Amino acid sequence: MTTDHRACELFFNDNALRVIEGISADRAPLEFHQRMPDYARTPLLDCPPLADDLGVARLWVKDESTRLGLMSFKVLGASYAIYRTLCDRLGAEPEWRDVDELRRELRPLAPMTLAAATDGNHGLAVAHMARLLGFSARVYVPADMVVARIEAIEAEDAVVTVVDGDYDDAVRRSAEDESDECIVVADTSWPGYENIPWSVIEGYSTIFWETDDELRERGAAQPDVVAVPIGVGALAAATVRHYRRPDAVATPRLIGVEPLPSASVLESLRARRRVTVPGPHESIMAGLRCGTPSALAWPLLRDGIDVLAAIDDAYACEAMRSLAAVGVVAGETGAAALGALRAVVEKSGRGGELPSDASVLVVVTEGATDPQTYARIVTAGGSDS
Repeated sequence: MTTDHRACELFFNDNALRVIEGISADRAPLEFHQRMPDYARTPLLDCPPLADDLGVARLWVKDESTRLGLMSFKVLGASYAIYRTLCDRLGAEPEWRDVDELRRELRPLAPMTLAAATDGNHGLAVAHMARLLGFSARVYVPADMVVARIEAIEAEDAVVTVVDGDYDDAVRRSAEDESDECIVVADTSWPGYENIPWSVIEGYSTIFWETDDELRERGAAQPDVVAVPIGVGALAAATVRHYRRPDAVATPRLIGVEPLPSASVLESLRARRRVTVPGPHESIMAGLRCGTPSALAWPLLRDGIDVLAAIDDAYACEAMRSLAAVGVVAGETGAAALGALRAVVEKSGRGGELPSDASVLVVVTEGATDPQTYARIVTAGGSDS
């Protein structure tokens, strides 16, 4: 296949650590999620055609496109952060077996609004949780948000406000809503706002506990390489926290991916300090178009990510089609991690990133949240243009 029309940039973090002292993770988020409606382990798929294509021994896809009845992993972080924050406001953790009991236990906090900024999936997750718990929701979105994602949030009875600007502008607007009767649920952090985004990071650990458990049950080796998408960095921070803690069952190479126009983590790794990449952040990978890494996530990314791949949309489109060929419906952001692996194979002169005997885990974070774009790229075989 020809590749000269595609663009990517790789950064190899020679300062990355195999073990980061002082970090830990427990199963409390998994135990919480197991009580949520529609809980089930998301599929962990063994995909030999993708492994053959990349020249590795085995490739696993952790498919988050049906997580808790939604189409994205984001509900893991949002739900756990909302729960921990509500427990703090109650002054204790209530006793409950299902969401109906939890809703009754939370009635003393009403009326309550949950507010969020989003490029799509996080806002949908916050709106979904608000509806389940009997609260209201306000969600702020950037000006170029696709209609399908806005309509999905509105279907959860949330009020959606379009901000004249990008995702970072929407975050700044949402932060203004914090009050005694409104909880701002963000997956990024700023000075004085760290508890909720930290709980978001903790919530994402469910993905990796499930993966550990299922690989062990199937008698399969833990991964040698793990590839995840990076937006503000919360999921990638959860990945580092899981695989770099001193008691981790495996210490795989960690590969992160960003869109080329918003490669803020790559530039931060290069500078060894957190930096902002100015817009416009034009990419179909809407969930990753973030110009500034989360201050809370940054130390984990700096110390734990081995390779950062900044890719253009063509890599994401190819990855969507490759996943569709093995029965995985992945949106543009969801397919990005596989696109990063392709970029590493094509562009790396360092050989050891994807050895031929490697077992590789790819986290597919979302389904086809923009059906029209998915149809153009995959079903109709079109491009990202």
